[in-house]
Amino acid sequence: GRARPSHSEPRGRDGRGGKEEEEMEGWYQLYPGHIPTSPLQKALLAAGSAVMALCDPYRHDMVAVLGETTGCLALPNLRDKMRNHPEGYRILQERPRIRLSTLDMARLQGLPDGSLGREYVRFLEDNKVSPDTRMPPKFVDDEELAYVIQRYREVHDLMHTLLGMPTNMLGEVVVKWFEAIQTGLPMCVLGAAFGPVRLSARKLQVLATELVPWAIRSGLNASCVLNIYYEQRWEQPVESLRAELGIFPPP
Repeated sequence: GRARPSHSEPRGRDGRGGKEEEEMEGWYQLYPGHIPTSPLQKALLAAGSAVMALCDPYRHDMVAVLGETTGCLALPNLRDKMRNHPEGYRILQERPRIRLSTLDMARLQGLPDGSLGREYVRFLEDNKVSPDTRMPPKFVDDEELAYVIQRYREVHDLMHTLLGMPTNMLGEVVVKWFEAIQTGLPMCVLGAAFGPVRLSARKLQVLATELVPWAIRSGLNASCVLNIYYEQRWEQPVESLRAELGIFPPP
C-alpha cells in the first residue's frame, strides 16, 4: 500500500534530480495528478469548495475537492474496513476501475432484468450519466487512500441502483444520507444536512417521514458497501445483493 513517487521529477537548480528538494519543501507527488497541499491549504480548499457546493450542489468538481480535503479521518477508517474483509482486501490489491473502457456494455445490456448489471446500465441510460465523469483524486496525500476515494466515487451510481434512487435532488439527498452513515465522510454529511433546503414542502415531508428513516436504518444495518467486488457481481439479482448487504427494500 505504500505510495510511489511520480516518474516525472523536476530537476534542481544544480542540474541534479529534484527529488530531495521536493521532499524538503513538502512538494512530493505520490501518484499521477496528485497536488501536495499543506494543512492550511487544505482548510482553505475545504472552506471554498463547501461554499461553492452549497450554492450549486451539481458542481461535482467542488464536491470532489470537499471530499478529499475533509476525509482525513474517514478514509483511513474505510481503508481499514476493506483491508479486514476478504473481498475488500482483494479490491485494494487488484485496484479495479469502473469506467466505460472497463465495462462490457453490450453484455450488461443483455443480462436479465433485475440483475445488477442490467439495472446499473438502465440507471445510466435513464439518467443520462456516465461513470467516466468521476474526477480522479488530487488532494489526498496517500496513494492507497486516493484509490479508496476513487472507488467510492465510482460505486456511487451503484448505490443509486441498489437504493432505487434517481439523480434528482431528492434522490441525491437520500443517497447522501445512506453514504454519510456508511462512510462517515464529512462531504456526505454536509450534503445530507443541507441538500433538503432546495426541496419543496411536499418532498420534505416524504423525505423526513419515509426516505431518511429508511436510508439511516439501511446505512446502519448494511455491511460496508466498498467491500463488494461489483464487477464480479453483475449477474447477481439486485434484491439478492441488497439482502446480502443488509439494505432494506426501498419504500
